Order: sequence, then structure tokens, then C-alpha cells
Amino acid sequence: MTARILLVEDEPAILESLAYVLSRDGFSVATAKNAHEAALAGRDGSHFDLVVLDLMLPDGSGFDLIRGWRASASNRAGTMPIIVLSSRDAEADRVAALESGADDYVTKPFSPREIVARVRAVLRRSVAAGPASQAQLKRAPPLTADARTRRAEASGRALDLTRVEFDLLATLLGSPGRVFTRAELIDRVWGDGFRITDRTIDSHVKALRKKIGEAGSEPSWIETVRGVGYRLSDDPSAAEAP
Repeated sequence: MTARILLVEDEPAILESLAYVLSRDGFSVATAKNAHEAALAGRDGSHFDLVVLDLMLPDGSGFDLIRGWRASASNRAGTMPIIVLSSRDAEADRVAALESGADDYVTKPFSPREIVARVRAVLRRSVAAGPASQAQLKRAPPLTADARTRRAEASGRALDLTRVEFDLLATLLGSPGRVFTRAELIDRVWGDGFRITDRTIDSHVKALRKKIGEAGSEPSWIETVRGVGYRLSDDPSAAEAP
């Protein structure tokens, strides 16, 4: 079945080139030039398999659109994949987009072919529920991740995670104490050969840690191994002790 893409971009040249390349590669593409059109088109998520969204729109913020869709827990808009486009490359902007619920973040300028590759990768991850989730229930108290339901908890409280955050958590939970390089995390969460920067990995981990902390648990159980990558503490429960 042809994947249906909603492309939201206010710059005519970018909108036209991306719509052309995505259509040429077999996707069904609908376009929106502003936040109002995007909100109407994607309000229930039933018509689209993925959204490519510019953050800076003439009549509103892409952040508000993401939050609105993600708040739609009762329909498909709550889970449809979102790839953000932005001219802003600051870590704070990346983290804000990922925390809002974006699945990927691409900075301008970019190659249209790169967008096609990222669309395909995110769709594969969405359909397969992520390479990291092939095992079922993973526990390292007080943390759990259930691949069957795509639900995660910290100290008994539900974590509202994006697909990437869930797959990162599931990967780390699968081997407490093991150091995963950033390259290994990319292969397990995005898929072999997918190009993504270390900064993007770091931003996802930062967002995951923040959500764990907001749930009342200790975010430091995800340990940074300087110059290498990340690992889950051998005993996350120790971080919960007073």
C-alpha cells in the first residue's frame, strides 16, 4: 500500500521540490502551506502515515501542531510519525522538538534525497515497531518496557515516550551494565546504515532522561560513557534509594 505523507512547508521552492521527490519515489503526498491547513489536514491522523513538518510557519508554531497531534491519544494522530524540518540547529531546539513528540529532526539546508531516506527509515521503524523491540517485556526495576504494548514505566508511573525514546530505553534495558556506542544505538533504533548525528542521539537520551525524572525516578540511571556512548546502570534501583 502506498504510504501517505503530509508535507507542511511555507517556502514554495522547498515544498515543490520535496513533494516532487516524494511523489516520484512512490509516496502519496498532500501539502499544507501553514499551520491552519496542517491542523485541518492532520487533525485525526486517519489520512496520513507520516508528517514532514517545518517548525517555523507564518501563522503558528510547528511545536504547537506536534503537541496537539500527540495529545490526540484517542486517534491515530497521537502516534503518527513526525519528521521535523528546521533552520535552527541549537541543541535546545532539537530537544524541544523531540520532547514534543517528533520522531526525527532535520536541519536546513538538506538534500531532498536525505528526506526520502529518512521518511523510509521512520516508516520502517513504525511498521516494525522498532528493531529494539523484538524481545518482549524488559525489566530493570524500577524501569520496564513492554514491546507488545509499547508501554514503559518508571517507578510504576507510565512514561509518555516517542518511538525513538521507547526503542532506546528497550535497548538499554535489554543489557544493563553494557556500554552501547552511539553507532550501535543508531543501528538498533534507526536501522543498519541510517545516517544520524551523535548530537541527535544525545538529544533523544536527554529527552528520555527528563521524562524519567518527571515521572519521579532518577534519570542518572542512564549513564554517559564519555567518548563512547551510553549504558544502563547495573542496578537502577540503587538510584532510587534515598
